[in-house]
Amino acid sequence: MAQNTPSLEIHGPLARITLRRPKVANRLELPDLQALQDHLATVNANPAIGVLLLQAQGRHFCSGFHIDAVPGVDAGALFEALTNAWEGARPITVAALQGGVYGGATDLALACDFRLGVRACEMFVPAARLGLHFYRGGMERYVQRLGLSTAKRLLLACETFQAQAMLDMGFLDQLHDDSDALQQATDALCERLGGLAPLALAGMKRHLNAIAQGQLDGDALQADIDRCNASEDLAEGVKAWRDKRTPTFVGR
Repeated sequence: MAQNTPSLEIHGPLARITLRRPKVANRLELPDLQALQDHLATVNANPAIGVLLLQAQGRHFCSGFHIDAVPGVDAGALFEALTNAWEGARPITVAALQGGVYGGATDLALACDFRLGVRACEMFVPAARLGLHFYRGGMERYVQRLGLSTAKRLLLACETFQAQAMLDMGFLDQLHDDSDALQQATDALCERLGGLAPLALAGMKRHLNAIAQGQLDGDALQADIDRCNASEDLAEGVKAWRDKRTPTFVGR
């Protein structure tokens, strides 16, 4: 793995992917997109991982793709493939945003299940200023998760939103004063998620996203409900509740 491409660390049920180009606001180069896809495939293939954290070094979270780095490359198609895959990740995904998030990186964060930020955060999508047409998957996520009016303000009016506005619109789930508080809150959320029943989490995540997209498969939903109802995890959860102890889930 190249020195500055995103890194992957796995500690028990938690995987951490870190963006590592702080000198250029963690701008994503072509090798970074491939590394993120490869790391995601590794995480998806490991059933012991229940939580995936996306974080970054330095002052900013990410400034999107370096669009003029590779002439002729369809940046939108590359980002759409990455963000759609990220939204469909098997584990629960968390983004820790310690600063600015720009361009396609706003969609990468939006594709995560949870986003935590600090008061230094801001977001901006300069597509219309550059002459770029944003890709379908990103536009759908903006409308589904933030609403049509907000999507138009981001993409058509090129507005910059500060941290409180990001919280108010639902882009951020939590807003903290500084990086230390962000780290503590992120660790606490990841630990809590890692202690929950993985079968139930994975199924509910998948079907909640399908509902948001108007693509719910009722048979697949019922199959996941039946699977959870017959699982060792449900038996353990009920027993732990009765015993007033913390359950130990095994994902089956």
